[in-house]
Amino acid sequence: MKYFSSTASDIQNFSRGVIVEDHEFEKKASVTGSDVFLAHSSADKKDALPKAIGFLMKHGARVYIDKGDKELPQKTSAETGAKLKERIAQCPKFIVLVTANSKNSRWIPWELGVADEKKRIANVALLPDVGNQANADWPEQEYLGLYPRIVFGGHKSYSDPIWMVLDHHNNTGTELGKWLKQQT
Repeated sequence: MKYFSSTASDIQNFSRGVIVEDHEFEKKASVTGSDVFLAHSSADKKDALPKAIGFLMKHGARVYIDKGDKELPQKTSAETGAKLKERIAQCPKFIVLVTANSKNSRWIPWELGVADEKKRIANVALLPDVGNQANADWPEQEYLGLYPRIVFGGHKSYSDPIWMVLDHHNNTGTELGKWLKQQT
């Protein structure tokens, strides 16, 4: 299986026409009925996050992000953590938007740990938005190497390259739209 790294420009090009503006987060990222909990750095809310939401929506996902959740307390507290645990459990899939800002987030590793505990690894994926991450060793975040990642590339079941969730441990890929709908 030959695959390529996904970059910010790849995701932006694919999501063109579906990019979600900051003021639309609340409308687009619902609490109930979401397929995907999208973990992200708040430093990415102006650029990478809207593109990632648009990208996932184009693949049929209903995306949850905390910004659109009116049930979260205004000020971060223990209640915030409890509500986020609920939301992670409610969403069948968990995706981490990995950017240069991710390593500075205190919430991403915590949310990923919750997802790792509550979901099978087959329901967790990374969406790399940082340069060439296809064969990344994830400096300073080596634990990210445990998880499948979303990449663009060739797959034996498709004549053209596709966006897929690549399990690099056994070199298998599932088309992203199918992965989002799988109940495992």
